[in-house]
Amino acid sequence: MSKVRVAVIGGGKMGALHSRIYSQMDQVDLVGIVDSDLSKAQKLTAQYGGTAYSDPGAIINKVDAVTLSVPTEFHAEVAEPFLTKGIAILVEKPLADTLENARTMLQLASENKGILQVGYSERFNPIGQAMSRLNITPRFIESNRISPFTFRSTDVGVVLDLMIHDIDIILSLVKSPIINLHAVGVNVVGEHEDIANVRLCFENGCVANMTASRIALKTERKIRIFSEDAYLNLDYLKKEGTSISKAANIDMLKTVRQMFDGDGQLNISNASWADQVKVETLDIDDKEPLRLEQEAFIQAVMDGSRPEVSGEDAVAAMELAERIVANIAEHRWENTDSKTFSAQQLK
Repeated sequence: MSKVRVAVIGGGKMGALHSRIYSQMDQVDLVGIVDSDLSKAQKLTAQYGGTAYSDPGAIINKVDAVTLSVPTEFHAEVAEPFLTKGIAILVEKPLADTLENARTMLQLASENKGILQVGYSERFNPIGQAMSRLNITPRFIESNRISPFTFRSTDVGVVLDLMIHDIDIILSLVKSPIINLHAVGVNVVGEHEDIANVRLCFENGCVANMTASRIALKTERKIRIFSEDAYLNLDYLKKEGTSISKAANIDMLKTVRQMFDGDGQLNISNASWADQVKVETLDIDDKEPLRLEQEAFIQAVMDGSRPEVSGEDAVAAMELAERIVANIAEHRWENTDSKTFSAQQLK
């Protein structure tokens, strides 16, 4: 395959970003942009090339792959005819509006040997790439993902809108079954939760605490990871990361003993905590996550490989997201006056 024939379905903000990047990729032929509002598609094709369409069905025999960037509630409906024909699809997160639809999309891709990748772009953030290279075993994880209200993705709550990124990342890091979860959330603007906090307990002993808000006054995307050997402090937005480990001085007890004087008193006059640990600024390449995501997708299409963020990954994230949303509903503040939750209920 010399060039991959690609179309973008959805002419909104994300569709425009995908179209721009595809137009710059040598191995891609951007054959079309689709939007129910034809004028939106025409505006984008004037910038990035290809032909404008208002009906996705018009491109189904003209493409090898599509990027789907329409509202979540339409993902399954729009994707079905492409998946049935085995056409590769990159779907913006989350995979679908319901777990049932997500599983159906995955089944169709599997039955027809099609590639299904999901747009968890944080996996392609240089921070995420650096995390995967460090080969750590997490014991405690804390993530914070907050932003002002954008008036987009209002068809889903903050768990599927923002927290889903951290769900995907944490599942990929921990790789262990969840034995307990507790979630709280509140809707402020619409009918879905706009703020949520979740605590996860994994079978291997790791604990993760996730907070997401889409009605904050600032934007923050951070994660802290604690292991037996290191502490990582990572900022997705600033693309900055710090690692603190004990590798610089493994025999810390010997060092501490040497601080005692002859009377058994601790002499800390010459002690320095900085000498006992190794502090490193992570080497992070400044590359656009969405471009890395699309390059990985096109590579998977060209060589028929499993995409880096597969449909299976997306379904696993949605399964956990659904449990979280259900737990939030169970713990709504107005229903908790005298209610005690057992460990079994929280699973």
